[in-house]
Amino acid sequence: MNVKILNTDSLPFCKGCGHDLISKNTAKALEHMGLHPLDVIMVTDIGCHGIIDRSLNTQTIHGLHGRSVALGAGIAFGIKESGKKVIVFIGDGGATIGLQHIMEAARLNLNMTVVVHNNMLYGMTGGQSSGLTPEGFHTTTSAEGNPFAGYDICALAHTAGAAYVTRVTGIGDISEKFVKTFSVNGFSMIEVVEICPSYGVKFNPGRKLNEIIETSGRKPGEWINERDVFTHHPGKKTSDLFTKTQHVIKSFDHQLNQPLSLVMSGSAGEGVQLAATIVCKAAMKSGLQVTQKGSYPVTVGIGFSTAEINLSQAEINFHGINVPDIVVVTSSDGLAHSRKRIEMMKSGKLFIDLSLTAPATGAEIIPYDFRGIGSRTASLFATMFFILKTGVIPIEAIFDTIESEGLSTKLPVDKLKAALGI
Repeated sequence: MNVKILNTDSLPFCKGCGHDLISKNTAKALEHMGLHPLDVIMVTDIGCHGIIDRSLNTQTIHGLHGRSVALGAGIAFGIKESGKKVIVFIGDGGATIGLQHIMEAARLNLNMTVVVHNNMLYGMTGGQSSGLTPEGFHTTTSAEGNPFAGYDICALAHTAGAAYVTRVTGIGDISEKFVKTFSVNGFSMIEVVEICPSYGVKFNPGRKLNEIIETSGRKPGEWINERDVFTHHPGKKTSDLFTKTQHVIKSFDHQLNQPLSLVMSGSAGEGVQLAATIVCKAAMKSGLQVTQKGSYPVTVGIGFSTAEINLSQAEINFHGINVPDIVVVTSSDGLAHSRKRIEMMKSGKLFIDLSLTAPATGAEIIPYDFRGIGSRTASLFATMFFILKTGVIPIEAIFDTIESEGLSTKLPVDKLKAALGI
């Protein structure tokens, strides 16, 4: 093989860091096994070890803290080709955060390898204790020594069902240990115990790595389960859901000449999202492309409710709205939620209930008594008012949508028409 796993001999770790040794021994093992870099999928986690990404010639994915094993598991589930190797690099902090991901991958015996860089603390964030910190080890959060024993992550993974687990001391040439671990057909994990030169050495002066390992009770070793590797189990497939998607037939003509962004803001429980859905379906019936996004607090039925809508003749590739063209506000909750965006508007229109004080804005302010029709219908009424005033789509498309969606008996249609003067 001509292409090396690492693209440099100068790795970006602190002098004396065990991560350097792990990376170089990983590369040595993979090259010994004859694996091409592009047949290796490296998934790294948050932590000092993760800065290895730029030094790798492999396929590389960087995950969120503690989630790299879940990412690796997803890749292992999806890979169909033989000859690929999924390797997850994770620290002791990430392994603590994502412990269940490790257990599940081991339980299923997924075909992947996890390399735990156990330097016994969170190095990137200042040397705090992790779930693998040994009892008595000093960190920034255990100045008198960690009062708890760390997880025996090897025992946990082995008990969960991992095909192969080993713990090694991060000293010297350990590439043969990596070769054995990487060669397993199924879930394998190698925990390399090292000591952080920045915080571990600083807070535990005079202590040697072998002595720390010996007193921790987490001695090197290997543990094996004779198991078959995970294979895909066929499930019941559903039919193509897109075949059930309702096709909207164009029945009306629109008057939209350029893309329009609309924000509707009111209070939860006052029909903001329903009004937005009616507008969107009416716009589709008028031949427009549409996006709709709703936002409201976690506790449903309390606080603001805001809908963001994009309307365009052309395909919409991004649904986000920073500064909208039109804002419709029907309550103080909605005004508070959309105030900053209203203040950012240099043009456009603000439809706002008479009971509210409009903030400073470059938009044309159009006050009206929207809540006079009743709070639960205020948003829909305000939306219809906006449709009539702007003419972007015909008001008939709104009422046609209400009828076709079976809402005509649930909404005060006659009252709305009277209020609109139609």
